[in-house]
Amino acid sequence: MRLDAAQRRAVLSHPAGWIASGFGAGFSPFASGTVGSAVALVPWFALRGLPAWTWLAVIVVAFAIGVWASQVIVQRLRIEDPGVIVWDEFVGQWITLWPLLLWPRGLAWIGVGFVLFRVFDVWKPWPVSWADGHVKGGFGAMLDDVLAGVYAALVMVLLLRWF
Repeated sequence: MRLDAAQRRAVLSHPAGWIASGFGAGFSPFASGTVGSAVALVPWFALRGLPAWTWLAVIVVAFAIGVWASQVIVQRLRIEDPGVIVWDEFVGQWITLWPLLLWPRGLAWIGVGFVLFRVFDVWKPWPVSWADGHVKGGFGAMLDDVLAGVYAALVMVLLLRWF
């Protein structure tokens, strides 16, 4: 669903809108979730030198901020989990890539993590599908992508350990 001009203004007129939209990535006219996941790689690359446990703290804080920002946008637009919200993709992508901080590998593995997260985010195996359909508001907007990120991270761990 594309937002009209008034809805875009409602998102961008509040700092929560900038965060929830991934600093504008969520306004992509196509595949906003995929674009948000790709844009999430920018801060990940910039901060990947941080210790793994520091990154875990970053993810927890980003999740909390995302719940707040998403709730503001859900209330402003009166739409549950609108496509413009892509901060959940940021957090889910970072969860997926977290194992690479423990077992560093080449750049190709970042691509593997990107694809794995997108697959789980689109496929929505249980409980991702349950969260997507039953948990509402800002927490619901964030939760399904966090769960998809956990699934993708678990597969990443298996692949990293196997190869």
